[in-house]
Amino acid sequence: MSKNFTKRDLVLKISHETGETQETVFNIVQKTLDYLNAALAEGKTVEIRNFGVFEVRVSKPRIGRNPNKPQNDIPIPSRPVVRFKPGKEMREMVEKLDPKKIKK
Repeated sequence: MSKNFTKRDLVLKISHETGETQETVFNIVQKTLDYLNAALAEGKTVEIRNFGVFEVRVSKPRIGRNPNKPQNDIPIPSRPVVRFKPGKEMREMVEKLDPKKIKK
């Protein structure tokens, strides 16, 4: 099994647990993600209790440098970015992980 947990993995687990067809579960998961994306695209904050909060913030403008040509400064404008803040339950579960066992 891959170190990544994909949308397909999610669909398979839910389908197996609920007895629903993979197609039905996929459509529900995809619709959920579509609605989350649409809300974020409107600048709304998406809060999912016991999971976390997605919010759109504006990054500050800054100066970047090309590692191959560090003498050249490149202005990077501010832009909207999505930030995720995990909920209490997720944070507590992740804190229990042994850092040495996490694959990179």
